[in-house]
Amino acid sequence: MGLFGWLRKKSDGGGNNEARAWRDAWAAAVASLDAAAVGPLEAALQRTPPFADDLEIEEEMLDALRHLVALAVDLEAGRLPIVETTHRVVGQDRCHFSAPVSMPDDPAQPTGRLLLTSTRAVFAGGARTPPLPWHAAREVIQAGRDLLFVSRSAQSDEGHRFRCNSFTDALCGAAIARHLMRSSAKYNK
Repeated sequence: MGLFGWLRKKSDGGGNNEARAWRDAWAAAVASLDAAAVGPLEAALQRTPPFADDLEIEEEMLDALRHLVALAVDLEAGRLPIVETTHRVVGQDRCHFSAPVSMPDDPAQPTGRLLLTSTRAVFAGGARTPPLPWHAAREVIQAGRDLLFVSRSAQSDEGHRFRCNSFTDALCGAAIARHLMRSSAKYNK
């Protein structure tokens, strides 16, 4: 399966129509950064009887939406988070995001940290993944807990996929990466 093949696999919420509808509403709220959707989504999770036996993933997804909405307000105002790190791969750059990730498409499935700095995305871990400068980034795709970074020079089936440990890391990492890409594009015109 090509690197983009995993995007075509869409979860059906375990076959449960109510769970699928909730996830679709959540995805729409993420795409539109709709803070007003948090209340109805939360109410649906607290309904008795619940629409699924285990709502742990949906609760994590809802928490991630809350974090994303708060982050979007800061990004809109031009305020990027600053992550204090002494990691050598960051160098003199400002670090705006750091999260533990794995690379599920690499046969060794290395784990490490995804660091988003003022100039690039970089993986600090076992794989020899080259850093991706923001001016060379074509797209950042978030699907579930996965982030896919595609470079401008990449073929249609190439890129680096990182699996985050949480929906919050995936959503916020994607938002920060896209913000940094847009900022880089403004300065490189």
